[in-house]
Amino acid sequence: MATPTSQTALRVNVYKFSRGRVGRERGCRSAMSTVMRESPRTMASRSSRPGSQPMRMRVGIHAPRDSLFSWSSGFDKFEGFVNWGGLILMLGGLRLFLENVIKYGVRINPLSWLGWLASEQVNDSYFHTPLFILATNIHILFAFFLEHLLARDVIPNNLGAYIHATHLTTILSIPIVILGLWTDLFSLLGRTIICAVYTVLFLKLWSYAQVNHWCRSERTWKKKFSRRRSFSFQKLLRKEYAEKINEQEEEAVALNLQQYPDNLTLGDLYYFLVAPTLCYELNFPRSQRIRKRFLLRRMLEVAAITNILLAMFQQWIIPSVRNSFQAFSDLDFIRCAERLLKLAIPNHILWLCWFYLTFHSFLNTLGELLRFADRNFYQDWWNAKDVGTFWRLWNLPVHKWAVRHIFVPMVKNKYKKSTASIVVFVLSAVLHEYLVSIPLHMYKIGVFLGMMVQVPLVYISTWVESRFGQRWGNMIVWASLILGQPLGIMVYYHDYVVKTFEPSMLEI
Repeated sequence: MATPTSQTALRVNVYKFSRGRVGRERGCRSAMSTVMRESPRTMASRSSRPGSQPMRMRVGIHAPRDSLFSWSSGFDKFEGFVNWGGLILMLGGLRLFLENVIKYGVRINPLSWLGWLASEQVNDSYFHTPLFILATNIHILFAFFLEHLLARDVIPNNLGAYIHATHLTTILSIPIVILGLWTDLFSLLGRTIICAVYTVLFLKLWSYAQVNHWCRSERTWKKKFSRRRSFSFQKLLRKEYAEKINEQEEEAVALNLQQYPDNLTLGDLYYFLVAPTLCYELNFPRSQRIRKRFLLRRMLEVAAITNILLAMFQQWIIPSVRNSFQAFSDLDFIRCAERLLKLAIPNHILWLCWFYLTFHSFLNTLGELLRFADRNFYQDWWNAKDVGTFWRLWNLPVHKWAVRHIFVPMVKNKYKKSTASIVVFVLSAVLHEYLVSIPLHMYKIGVFLGMMVQVPLVYISTWVESRFGQRWGNMIVWASLILGQPLGIMVYYHDYVVKTFEPSMLEI
């Protein structure tokens, strides 16, 4: 039997318990209503506060997302795979190098190249090639004096254009005739240097003649519309054009810039001929001084990479070429394919080193010595999304020349852009064939066809890039570089060795 006191205490405890339970239920309901009213961003900020406890069911952990390897994910940070690929390439190259050393021994010998150069000079009688190079001054002086006659209106512009065209054709024809008739008077190295020098001279004198022709045309426009007035709309536009030319000339005078025909000096012409560009201008950008440390680094690179190229040629290329003789003689296509694929990797590495040596080290050395400020010799062709982009980026001096002197004039004369592009590729193919066939005395069309194959390959790679993405287009670019033109050039040299020497004479 409970006493009144115990009953009173029990009622008090029950009351307190019910009050606490109701309070807790009310607190939970208010907390849940607060959670429902808060946005996910507010909950995330509340949960990230120092000392706050994680709350379940506040923020969801799932959202509609694509996997990183899906094209639609937009993920493009693959630097780790680039490092992985570089490491795999280094390990693979090291394995090939060790295999080559184990099989053929160490063949690198700088003295052998000095001996080869000495024998080439004996075959060249020591002076045939230098005399041929000095003869380029005849063409230079001819173009110079012809421009002087045209500037003084002694010769009409149309006749001057025909004379220039005939002269440029003669420049390319002379090595074909001389080297073809007197084959024993020039060595392989001498023939290669001659063809390269005459090709560069052809391109530079073309630019020199065409730019001066444009300057004469502007001068003619200015004289024609400064003498008389006209109120027709068409002639008014031409008059405005002539006035714009006058404004440009006044600005040139204010900036102390050279104007036509003051540029027609031998010093200006010879500077252009040795400058690292193919496009002539009346005023080249010039740097203020020669950076000695920069120049020293580039010169050391030229010396070091040249020796690396010669060493790789001795250690990798020559043994592979020698071992391919029997396969080519027996027309064993499987072995020929294996030999060519084996040549592809070292030849491609050789090509990459040659690119860096030529377009970065050598041209920057030349530009620094001449204080030539425009050093834009190449752009990021390794990221090219299609073959056409590669050809526009990898050799900017030639690309700028082709656009300025062939593509743009043809488009202005109402030719289609596709037609102008094909003409550019045809001329490029002819010059590539010229640089390979004439020195080797092997008049084939392999390089020409290899260059012309680039035209459909441009359209194919563009379609692949638009259909499957830029990565696949870039893969086609690299595949064409590894298995395309450099490999074709090696086939030419292989055929030359087979034609000229016995296998036992290839010990260099």
